[in-house]
Amino acid sequence: MIALTPEAVIFDLDGTLFQTETLLETVHARVFDTLREEGLYTQETPPIASLLGSLGMLLSDIWKKIIPDGSEEAHERANVLMLQYELEELEAGRGSLYPHVRETLEELRNRGIRLFIASNGLEEYVKGVPVAKEIAGLFEGTYSAGEFATLSKVDLVRKLLDTFGVKSAWMVGDRSSDVEAGKKNGLFVVGCDYAGFRREGELDGADAVIRSFRELITLLP
Repeated sequence: MIALTPEAVIFDLDGTLFQTETLLETVHARVFDTLREEGLYTQETPPIASLLGSLGMLLSDIWKKIIPDGSEEAHERANVLMLQYELEELEAGRGSLYPHVRETLEELRNRGIRLFIASNGLEEYVKGVPVAKEIAGLFEGTYSAGEFATLSKVDLVRKLLDTFGVKSAWMVGDRSSDVEAGKKNGLFVVGCDYAGFRREGELDGADAVIRSFRELITLLP
């Protein structure tokens, strides 16, 4: 597929704009320390790789994968703790954008392209990261599965496109859910292959693959 200049670009958040491991390494440890303190989980902390490898999934499915032997109460408590600790660590200044994210987004905006975020995360987190990293003003809309209770990223992106009247767009992300969301909504899909924790075949079906964020500009006509 030939890339045409889009009206809009829709970005995933974790592993695409935000270098999530720079925040989650601390959060992950804190969550399981608290679960053990509260008697909700007695095993050792699962490796951080298991959490990073689950990013892009709906939060309700993440804990089932990371601690399948955990109780429903433990899963629900982990949801609460993860959001609490993410916001605390963001406020403390932890977490980084990928290199060249800010200037690339500004270049896209300068070319008249509308920018959006669509993420399967919780609303407070998905909106909190751009605010904390001072890029929120570059986006026309930030949509999350947590806010709209969508069952898939396909539905979330469709809702965004319909709400904002977007006729042509690129979907940019690092997960198979991003590829699926783009393809099923008729979008040009750019796969991001720089996060370092994707599964083999994750980006199969993407129209283009970039290995640094600033490469996005080179895809424009």
